[in-house]
Amino acid sequence: MIDLKSVSNPQPRANLEGFLEAAPARLATEGGAGTASAEESRSLKHLAAKGRGEPLRRRSALGGLESILGPTDDRVRILDTDLTPWRMVCALRMRGPSGSAIGTGWFVGPRTLLTAGHCVYSTQFFGSGGWTTEIEVSPGRNGTEFPFKTVKSRSFSSVDRWVKSEDPDFDIGCIHLSEPIGNEVGWFAVAALAPEELQGYLVNVSGYPGDRGAGTEQYHHKNRVLQVTDRRVFYDVDTFGGQSGAPVWIHETDGAPPLAVGIHAYGTGGSPTGLEANSAPRIIPEVLEQIRGWVEADGGWPTRP
Repeated sequence: MIDLKSVSNPQPRANLEGFLEAAPARLATEGGAGTASAEESRSLKHLAAKGRGEPLRRRSALGGLESILGPTDDRVRILDTDLTPWRMVCALRMRGPSGSAIGTGWFVGPRTLLTAGHCVYSTQFFGSGGWTTEIEVSPGRNGTEFPFKTVKSRSFSSVDRWVKSEDPDFDIGCIHLSEPIGNEVGWFAVAALAPEELQGYLVNVSGYPGDRGAGTEQYHHKNRVLQVTDRRVFYDVDTFGGQSGAPVWIHETDGAPPLAVGIHAYGTGGSPTGLEANSAPRIIPEVLEQIRGWVEADGGWPTRP
């Protein structure tokens, strides 16, 4: 077991009311569909990978912090971002003492988003203090269209293993909102799957890259898990800078809801194994417990009737 502790930025937390009953202890949290349109997404039906399978295509990497793997870029733009699960994915604009940056986040509760640790704390991006000062969150942004309310946050958390040493195995961040936007757009279920259980799944990564749409358009790609270690999952999925913090999710079967298993953070340049793959810190049991703690601190999940 890893002794993992939450670390928050020095900004005062919002005064949240109505603390709700927490989810029972388990190795997964339940997702929420939200109150927005229940129309089925054509993108989800035709583009998202489901279940296990053979690699869609094995390609050579070009390298970089986040990488296009091979001579072609197979990412596809998502246009129905007002539908689930795309609306649970948010375009982020981070502002800090040294300037601004773009990233991706996703809802895990009504007021709680996950993202990469370096989107909330990075001495490289945000100076010696490390913490970003403000993040603008736009759920399901589609270019110049904003299907849902854009909100700003000054309240962030990460884990001690990231803040103390920026350990890539724990590149995990959290954004706390004062408004329960997730009740409308929904949130991902999150699971801590064992390495042998995760191996072989087809995974999805969707976020807001800087090379296409300058962080305003959502792009998705899918492919198979290539390798799973104790704390990371590696996959042959195209990404680019700005997609850091995107959800890495599976559908256990065709028709099953999305289940997030990692937080996208690195390209081949971040692979300690030399494997030509992009990668994410895995949702391990200790990380799942921390996610549950963040959601509970933000007011929890709605209780079921």
